[in-house]
Amino acid sequence: MMWLKAFHLIFMVTWFAGLFYLPRLFVYHAMSSDVVSIERFKIMERKLYFGIMTPGMVLTLVFGIWMLADYAWEMYAASGWLHLKLTLIVLLVAYHVWCGKWLLELKNDRNLHSHVYFRWMNEVPVLFLFAIVLLATIKPF
Repeated sequence: MMWLKAFHLIFMVTWFAGLFYLPRLFVYHAMSSDVVSIERFKIMERKLYFGIMTPGMVLTLVFGIWMLADYAWEMYAASGWLHLKLTLIVLLVAYHVWCGKWLLELKNDRNLHSHVYFRWMNEVPVLFLFAIVLLATIKPF
């Protein structure tokens, strides 16, 4: 059980590192005007999204579902905090997919957003992190 939790946390940290950094790359990409920088950001964004973030997300979900199936659901099925945490995780996966949409727009030079927009979107994962960690550790209800 502790190994599952350890791997879940390791991959969660990996996933969140990408969720924090990718929108920051989008900020710099949206501010760039020279071809060399734009092409460099496209490579960095692609490698981060597909090489780090997505595997981190998948493995976080695999180990989380494994823990849920192994013991957590039996212990906490009636707890409101678990249902709220799972809802937030679904929304976080949607945010991840949304980042993939922005990635494709930037890759195809069809960016519709300013660097200020991406600065605001860069704060979204912080809210998820706070809420999910607090719910998982404090188990308030």
